[in-house]
Amino acid sequence: MDFALNDEQREFKDHCRRFAEEVIRPAAPGHDADESTPWEVIAEARRWGLNGLDHLQRTGADPDGQLGILAAEELHWGCAGIALAINGSGLAAAGIAASGTPEQIARWVPQCFGTDEEINLGAYAVTEAQAGSDVKSLRTTAKLDGDEWVLNGTKVFITNGGIADVHVVVATVDPELGHRGQASFVIGKGTPGLEQGKKEAKIGIRASHTAEVVLEDCRIPAEQLLGGMDKLNRKLERARSGQKSGASNALATFEMTRPIVGASALGIAQAAYEWTLEYLDGETIEGRPALSEQRIQQVLADVATEIDSARLLVQRASWMGRNGMPMTGGQGSMSKLKAGDVTMWATSTLMDLVGPYAQSTDCPLEKWFRDAKIYQLFEGTAQVQRLVISRMQAKEYRERLEWAGELASEATAATPVSAAA
Repeated sequence: MDFALNDEQREFKDHCRRFAEEVIRPAAPGHDADESTPWEVIAEARRWGLNGLDHLQRTGADPDGQLGILAAEELHWGCAGIALAINGSGLAAAGIAASGTPEQIARWVPQCFGTDEEINLGAYAVTEAQAGSDVKSLRTTAKLDGDEWVLNGTKVFITNGGIADVHVVVATVDPELGHRGQASFVIGKGTPGLEQGKKEAKIGIRASHTAEVVLEDCRIPAEQLLGGMDKLNRKLERARSGQKSGASNALATFEMTRPIVGASALGIAQAAYEWTLEYLDGETIEGRPALSEQRIQQVLADVATEIDSARLLVQRASWMGRNGMPMTGGQGSMSKLKAGDVTMWATSTLMDLVGPYAQSTDCPLEKWFRDAKIYQLFEGTAQVQRLVISRMQAKEYRERLEWAGELASEATAATPVSAAA
């Protein structure tokens, strides 16, 4: 067991921090105020090797699974909204990689990022009104009409929604089967019937474009069903016959990306903590250095400890996901839950420590506080994460009991009668 970063990981972390400090932070106030997409920063991230297919392949190939979460934390240390704009296409790419055929992956994943000369964006469209965290209740439908699928419905709060070059849309093909009757579809830019709806005005992550995606008789070729018809038919047949199946593709995609979301949240918490240390280091209370006050020391110690403990959960979950270890105890959800809660608590606690100045828009804590809240909401609310964890823990507990009972039965059967007597 080794908790240290290797030389490559340390150099990569420093590279990401320099980009966040030199490129992201100077651009952040303007894009936050204007709620504008930071195209110039995304392009610069490509030049720094922190965006695009090569970056995705590099982070994905790390045997420890740490490069992706290092990038997420450091870029979010710079600005959460800009970082999400840079990395938001990765969720669409992950959805294609999780569900698509090799041919579909080869065709569509590169289109989520484009080229150095022409930046593309991807969007992963799952959430619907009244079904934000309940993937089983999606009402967007997909119906096969000859050699085309026809999609109808509205997705809400979609990152890059409407402006993306590639939309991955989760829709229901058989409503009676719940999430087992759903499928994922990939839709290219300019497809008739796909339009951007309302662009959301948000309290945080304002540099990240969030909007409705409206589908009205949106027709796409049959081959844009991710995984293909044969795979879908087998899935539907299993569901109709009552056979057990795993989680939906949407749920599986979210589970693999939750450590990244946790790391993203921690970038905000770390930024707020570092700034508060620097601010208090220059303050005095009744003539004494603020950092010498025991009350302040106690709070800072709690913040540092909580951030570090959440980071360890994120690192473990990311390592497990990269190495194919089943997260049967809800480790992926734990990492996202803890990091989101810690970040919201840390930013508000540090604001209390700084005092009235923290409510001013001149104080960086105000923005970090606004950005923090989303990490308790998207990709499954904190409440949903708790449900996922508790159900997985209960399932794991029952399986242990069953396994222990089988061992006891085998031991009894193997014991000679004379020995038992």
